[in-house]
Amino acid sequence: MAARDLATLERYKDRFGAGAAETKLVLLARLDRTRLRTPRQVERLHETLCFMRAYPGDAVVLAAVEHILERFADRADLRRLRNALADSGIAGAAIRFRFFWPSALWLAGRWPDHLILDRSDGDAEDAIARALPLLVTPPEAAALRELDLPGYAAIDRLRGRETDGAFLVRRVAAMPGDTFTREAFFDAIDASFELAPGKDTPARTHAKLAFAPVAFGDAPIRRGRPDLRAELVRPPRGVRRLSRIEGTRVVELGRAAMATRSRDIDGFAYGDARDAWLVDDGDGLAFTLNGVVPERRAVVPATYGVLTLRNGVPIAYLQVDLAGRSAALSYHAFASFRGGEVACTTARMLTMLHHVLGARSFTLDPYQLGKGNDDGIESGAWWFYYKLGFRPRAAAVRRVMRSELARLQANPRHRSRPATLRKLAEGHLVFDADPRHPVPLPPTARIGLRVADSLAARSDREDAARAAMRLTGVRSLAGWGPGERLAWRNWRPLILTLPRVSRWSASNRRALVRIVRAKGGVSETDFVRRLNAHSLLGRVLLGQR
Repeated sequence: MAARDLATLERYKDRFGAGAAETKLVLLARLDRTRLRTPRQVERLHETLCFMRAYPGDAVVLAAVEHILERFADRADLRRLRNALADSGIAGAAIRFRFFWPSALWLAGRWPDHLILDRSDGDAEDAIARALPLLVTPPEAAALRELDLPGYAAIDRLRGRETDGAFLVRRVAAMPGDTFTREAFFDAIDASFELAPGKDTPARTHAKLAFAPVAFGDAPIRRGRPDLRAELVRPPRGVRRLSRIEGTRVVELGRAAMATRSRDIDGFAYGDARDAWLVDDGDGLAFTLNGVVPERRAVVPATYGVLTLRNGVPIAYLQVDLAGRSAALSYHAFASFRGGEVACTTARMLTMLHHVLGARSFTLDPYQLGKGNDDGIESGAWWFYYKLGFRPRAAAVRRVMRSELARLQANPRHRSRPATLRKLAEGHLVFDADPRHPVPLPPTARIGLRVADSLAARSDREDAARAAMRLTGVRSLAGWGPGERLAWRNWRPLILTLPRVSRWSASNRRALVRIVRAKGGVSETDFVRRLNAHSLLGRVLLGQR
């Protein structure tokens, strides 16, 4: 009976209209009281509930779904099967992952009693034994060296009432140096962690942004393929800059979305709550954006972490690295929602980037398409983006594409083999809002090598600082904030490589200085706007017109 009810609910989850809500409510009530037999059944129920929370149809169904999800960790079947459900991101089940430094630091700060080391990791134990003497007081270090204790035993001898995971993270956080040295030290240890379940520890079960727009309706889910250029013309309904408290919730929602799926991206890991935005696209679809803290910003691109929300529920994430008008995308639609409106929400996400950040060209690198990424091959990512309107620029990839299109025309049931998909994934896919004026890919390597050549030609690298100030007319950095000073330090060798910069007009050089200061300001949206308005800099630095 339970298995039949679960299968029926899965069929009805995306049905709306006459009788659908009533059927869902009956099934939800029965499954709330039912004990499922297998881990897979528990996971299927959880995924169906998450989908229905994002696409509820009406307020009554939403209330019933949220009632079950709020108590999901207390289900008898989940408690019995929690070990088999580890790493699923379901409330009540543990998460095991080699968390990188910013995520480990966040978890140790928020849930110190739940962060423990995975002691099955023997390599990490050896690394901990070598590192620990450098993290404690000299008398403790001397004792550790004399006793030659294994790593986990050494931590147990020193940690007191702290968990071993929180102790290790906090010792690294207290060591001398800056965030970069601490991160390098921690990541060299490469420890495996377990986040034990707690009342409010990260879980996909509870993932929802409380202040996101919500909409109900019985219209069918949009499964068609949108006209991307037509979508770009229709702007989002509204854009709101968030308060710092709201921004913190957005950043933490992004971090939790990664932790519960054994992922990590810089856009959330180094997220800046001061630079957070909510974009309302209408009908319950919304996007959050957050920038990264100034010390982690790239020199030229502006980086933003993005969540796609349906009725407040995260259904996809994105990191966008915007260099002028060119937006490099690292995008992933969460598996629970791939049966929904992925093509339509992807199109609206690109539209949001176009209107909010000024992007005119969107690029996907080979990894996103499947190069060294089996998930990209298995999901057919290349053809998904091709059907949206993305196209390759590399000649070799275009030849493979034409061959596959010919096979498809001869046999509509043809499907590209994995080996062919890997050939297609050898180059970028690009979508230009105006195909008559394609935006070139940012010449990142060329910029870096120009800087290296410029500095190598100088007998005194530090002279670059004085030369950049002379060229731009900056007499002093007095009154500049810490982020602005850092941006100036990063940009000054780059300024010296700009062609004929000494002959630029005074207004163009003043505008250049304002761009650099904006890079270190509170929000990188100001940097993006100023860079795109400086046509001369965009042309000589990025080749954009």
